[in-house]
This record gives sequence, structure tokens and C-alpha cells, in this order.
Amino acid sequence: MYNKFMMITDIIKKSIQSALVELDISYDGDITIEHPRELSHGDFATNIAMVLAKKEGKNPRELAEALSEKITAPEISSVEVAGPGFINIKLIDEFFSYELKVIQEKGDFYGWNDSWEGKRILVEHSSPNLFKPFHIGHMMNNTVGEAMTRLCRTTSAEVTMISYPSDVSLGIGKAVWQFLQYGIEKINEFKTVSEKMAFLGKCYAEGTQAFKDNENIEPRVREITQDIYEHRDTEAHQAYKIGRDLNLEYFIQMTARLGSAFDGFIFESEAGKIGKEIITKHTPSVYTESNGAIIFEPNEKDLEKNKSLHTRVFINKDGNPTYEAKDTGLLKLKFDRYNPELSIFITDSEQGPYFEVVETAAGKVHKEWQEKTIHKTHGRMQFKGQKMSSRLGNTPIVSDILDAVNEEVYVRAGDRELSQDQADMISIAAVKYAVLRTQAGKNINFDPDTSLSFEGDSGPYLQYTYARSQSMLRKAQEQGIEVSANRPEDWETTDIERYLYRYPIVVEQAFKDLAPHHVVTYITELAQLFNSWYGNTKIVDADNQASGYKLALTDATAQVIKNGLWILGISAPEEM
Repeated sequence: MYNKFMMITDIIKKSIQSALVELDISYDGDITIEHPRELSHGDFATNIAMVLAKKEGKNPRELAEALSEKITAPEISSVEVAGPGFINIKLIDEFFSYELKVIQEKGDFYGWNDSWEGKRILVEHSSPNLFKPFHIGHMMNNTVGEAMTRLCRTTSAEVTMISYPSDVSLGIGKAVWQFLQYGIEKINEFKTVSEKMAFLGKCYAEGTQAFKDNENIEPRVREITQDIYEHRDTEAHQAYKIGRDLNLEYFIQMTARLGSAFDGFIFESEAGKIGKEIITKHTPSVYTESNGAIIFEPNEKDLEKNKSLHTRVFINKDGNPTYEAKDTGLLKLKFDRYNPELSIFITDSEQGPYFEVVETAAGKVHKEWQEKTIHKTHGRMQFKGQKMSSRLGNTPIVSDILDAVNEEVYVRAGDRELSQDQADMISIAAVKYAVLRTQAGKNINFDPDTSLSFEGDSGPYLQYTYARSQSMLRKAQEQGIEVSANRPEDWETTDIERYLYRYPIVVEQAFKDLAPHHVVTYITELAQLFNSWYGNTKIVDADNQASGYKLALTDATAQVIKNGLWILGISAPEEM
């Protein structure tokens, strides 16, 4: 009987290691196994013979032949050698039907593991800027951050998700100055949170331009900024607090629309105060005074490790902490409050070199701040199609993006009525899929024609596949046909079965790489396999004894697609 408790990859690696021992070959390295691209070539393949051939003084194919005779396990049906020395391994048919039962039993938790059980992971993403609307950059950050957070949850870790709002800066001082020019009471002329945020965004843009055009306002803007930094009881600070509270309300609304709920916030104003204390305390041991400011300048040893490091200012001539100091303070607050074994944060890819400097300097203050922190990035999004591009402008806000995509959804729905929530569900799936299908850090071109397609690779295509499966299961229930994972006699194993068991392996690798695109690729290929099978198979058939097993395959496929969509932050609708 095969092992019900070990992951299949561990079983295969253990059998290869045992074969090496039998041949008196010593190897302490990691044994690489992978899935052949062609399902007909087997379920696993390893190049271990080619890796060890030179060391053992043997021909790679001859060594592969010798190993293939020794690789055995109850789960393995055959071992064959291919090409110059690849070893292809096929699993027994019973393994696949057993896995269907595992999927049924674990349900929404199929694909989870306990690799980080009892440990803490902190994820920080979707950091809003006060007085600025929630724009496409925030949405991309939220999409990637939410998916990485959910990947972390599949390890059984205690995962905390936080946001780091930018609530104090010279830019906000400019916005508050413009807000005061209109008068604080102006905000009451707008009814909805979105309208009020649009007004505050206007203040931000106009205040920035006024600062450029009129040097006479600079002293007043800097005074306002100090009011904010020092929480002075002034009209400027009162205007600031109105903006801050509105922004948080708006942020919570927008991220909830995208499917996110945060466990906490650390504000830039908090981090700035702590960061300034850290920088001052570690000057000159880590940081250096320079022309009235405090900087970090990498030494020769730092540059040997990373040539892209450069000098940056951490406290400016006014004595205020820069973003560098604030991010240093943020590191301390994260580790003091949450004590994570792993701390992940997500930003735009262009901020990579900046954070390398901050983390290098912070590592000299406290080693674990650098060693336990991982920085992941996302690229930029552009919109294909003149109509959409011209409507959304250079920095489109999320509400406008979703409204524009919703319009496309309504057009494609034809005569069928869709609620706002249903249109939103499809639009969000389309945008999130477009973001997550690409390797993190790369730019994206969102094309409504392909992203909203119900054929091929898109979020709505996956949603439609899931909804189709649910329709079949309901139809079978109405006809009294029961789902059964008991393998019929003379059943020929399908490609779907040879693919389903791979899901936990894909999820585990996606977490290790913090790469949600692995999940996107897998569930898309699974959906394509299922739809191809569906097109050539009568699944709901009361007169066919195999119908119960076909329904079990349908149910298992649906469950895995649903679980994958959950990681991506995409809804799985029962009807569509």
C-alpha cells in the first residue's frame, strides 16, 4: 500500500535516494524532479544520472539504466530512461483515484501544507498616499500583495497583513495648503467619499503645481508640513486630519471591493519619528553627517556585495526624516510589534535600488531586519485600445478602471442582465488575472478583448469553467446521480487525473518563489484540459456506470480551480 501521509514528491525523491545508496553512490545534494511537459512521457522526470555521471566516471545513460532498475515504490508503476540519461517515472493508476478522495476530503484546504505551522509571516502592501485617489499602481500592489499573502496562508503560518499609509510629507503639505485656499468647509459640498477624495486629489495636484510656480508660498508650505509632523493645534493640522480620516475610509472601501481586509496599519508619521531616532543614534557608526544632513554611504565591502548601492540622505537639512529614515523606522516597528520569522513587502519595481540601500544600512543596525525581510516587486500596467487609454489617462484611478471594464462586460453580456456586483466580479477577475499571469516585476498591457474572453487564458474563462462544472453537478443531483471517487473497472486514466495531483506541488513552489504566476499557469492549463475533456465526453449520463466517477473528476477539477482562484483573490461563481 502506498504512503498516504508523505507528499508524492518526497516519496519519489526518497526512492531515488535509496536507489543511489543501493548502487553505493554518495550524494548529499538536492535531487531535482520535475513534471515532463508531455503527459505521455510520465509523471515525473529526473536528471540525477547526468548530474552524477562525471563524478562516478560513468556514461549518463548507462547510469540512468542502472538507477531505473533500483527506483521502486508502491506508488510507481514504471521507470524508463529517455534521451541522454533522463529518467521518466510513471505513477500507478490507483494513486490518481486515491487523490480524488483526498481532494474531496480536504476541500477548500486541498493544496495547503504545514511547512510554516507555528511560525509568523508579516506581509505589507497597498500603502495609500493621503490626498491621492487609489490608482492603478495601488491596485497592482494590492493584487500582488493579496495573492502573496494567501500563498503564505497555505503554509499554515500565522499570517498578518498590514498597510503602511503615507500620511506625512512635503507633498501633503502642498495639498493641505491648497485645501486651506479653498477653505476647509469646501469638503462639505461633496456627498460621497469618492467625490471628496477626488477633491482632495485635485488639491494635491494644484498644490504641487502652485509650489512650482510660486516660490513665495514655500515658507508657508514648510510651516504646514511642520504642523503635521509635530501635531500642532492649528487649522492646517485640522485640515490634514480631515484628509487622513477620509483617505483611510476610502482606502478600506476600495480594497474591500478588491477582496482585501487588513489586520493593521503602521503610519509613515509613526515610522518617521522612530526612524529619526535610529539614524541619530547610529551616527556616525552606520550613518554619516554631511553638509547639515545625515546620509548613508556604502563602504567598499558593501559595494563588493552589491555594486548598485549608492549614497542616500536619511535626515535632511531641516532635521526631518526622509523616506529612507521612515522605511528604517518601519522595519523596527514591524519587528517590535509582530516579531515575524519572515517579513515580506511589495512595491513598484522601480523602487528596487532604493530599498537595497535602506536594507543594507538597516542590516548594520539590526541584522535580522535585513535577513528576515524579502522585497518583492510588481511592474506597471498600460491599457490597450484607444478608447480605454484615452478615457483613463496617464494614471487611471481604480474606480474608473473598473467602471470602464464593467462597460465592456455589459456589452458582452448582451441581453442578459448583470448586477453591479456580478459585473465587478468579472472585471476584477479580468484585471487580477492580467496582473498575476505575468512574472512579478514585469510590465503588463491590459487588453479588454483577451482579458474578458471566455475562451483561452483569462480570469473570466476560469470563472466560467468553474460555473460550468457546478451546473453539471447540479444537473446530476437532480437526476439522482451520485458523485463517486471509486474507480470503475477498465477505466483509462485521463490527463486531468495526471494533472490534478500536481496542485499542492505547484502551490508549495509558488510560495517558495513568492510567484503567484505559477498558480495562474497551472489552473489555466487544468481548465483547458477539463474543457477539452468535457467537449468529448458525456459526463452526466444516468445509463453509464462511469458517470459517478466522471462527476468526481468534475467535482475535483472544480475544487482545485476554486482553490487556485482563491489564492489569486478571484471569486469562483456558482452561476455565470
